Amino acid sequence: MEDRMKKLVSLFGKETSLNVLLNNKAKEYAEEKGIEYVWSPMNPFTEEAAVEALKDADAGLIDVETYDKSIFSKIHERTKLLIRFGVGFDAVNLQDAAEYGIKVARTQGANATGVAEYALLLIMALRRKLLSGNRGVREGDWTKEIGNETVGSTVGILGFGAVGKTFAKLLQGFGCRVLAYDNWQDQKAAEELGVEFVDAETVFRESDAITVHLAFNDDTHFFVNKERLSLMKPGSVIVNTSRGPVIDEQALTEALQSGRLGGAGLDVFIEEPLSLKSELIKLDNVILSPHVASSTFESLWNIYKMAIDITDDFYNNKKSENINKCYLN
Repeated sequence: MEDRMKKLVSLFGKETSLNVLLNNKAKEYAEEKGIEYVWSPMNPFTEEAAVEALKDADAGLIDVETYDKSIFSKIHERTKLLIRFGVGFDAVNLQDAAEYGIKVARTQGANATGVAEYALLLIMALRRKLLSGNRGVREGDWTKEIGNETVGSTVGILGFGAVGKTFAKLLQGFGCRVLAYDNWQDQKAAEELGVEFVDAETVFRESDAITVHLAFNDDTHFFVNKERLSLMKPGSVIVNTSRGPVIDEQALTEALQSGRLGGAGLDVFIEEPLSLKSELIKLDNVILSPHVASSTFESLWNIYKMAIDITDDFYNNKKSENINKCYLN
C-alpha cells in the first residue's frame, strides 16, 4: 500500500442514532486497517452531492441510487473502487465503470441472515393469519381464524444464492420439503441442506409457500408473472425480499383479489416508496414493509465491515470474490 492512507467514503444511511453508532464503529475498524473512513450521508441523494463526496475518495460505499458515466467521469481520477451496499449491481452501470477504470464490488452474504430470517417471519405470519388476528383483537372481534403450520409443509425458494441457502438452513428444524430453483445449481449445498432442485414451474405448482431471492436483471424482470402465479396452490403464499421488479405487481394484485392466494409479504416494490394509491395497500391479506429485511444491527455491521475489508484487500492487491468480473479492465 502507498504511504498515503487510503480513504473510504460511505454515502449510505440517514443521520439516525443507530447509524451514528454504526459509522463510529466502522471508523474505528477502518483505522485498525490503516484506512481513513468518512461518513457523508446523502439526504437527499443528488449526483452533485455524490460527486462532491467521492471526488477525493479512493473508495466509496454506495446505496441503491443510479451510478453511471455522469458520475464516473468526475471521480475516476482518484476513486478506483465502489462498493454496493447489499447484493445487487442493478443500479450501477458496470460497463461505464469499467470504461473509467473503476471496479465495482458488492457486500454479498453480509445481510443473508437478516433477510432470510425476515422472509421466514413473513411466511409464518401469513400462514398463521397473524394480521387478521391482531386487527380483530384491536377492533373487538374475537374470531379465531384457522391457519397452517410451516412444519411439514412444502416451501419453494426462488434463487439459491447466499440468502436462499441461509433461508434453507433456517428451515432445517421444520421438517419441510424444500424445493429450489436457480440457473446455477450448487448441488453440494443442496445436498447438505436437504434441498431439491426443480424447475420454476414445479416450485410454483407444488409449494405451500414461496420465498423470492432472485437477483434482478433482464432475465428475472417479472419472473413472477400471471402465468406462474396461476400455477400456485389455492391458499398458498408468496413473499419477496429481493427486488420489486421481479414480481409483476398487477398480476399479483389480481391473484390476491381473486382469493386464490392466501397472502403475500412484500418488502420491496417496483417503485419505492410504494404509492398510497396502490391496490396492494387495500388488501387485508398482504403484509407490506419499507425495504427493511436487511435492517438489523448485525446485518448492517456485517456490511460496513465487509466494505472495509474489500477496500483493504483491493489496495493491497488481494483477490476478492465480491468484485464484479463482467467488465474487468
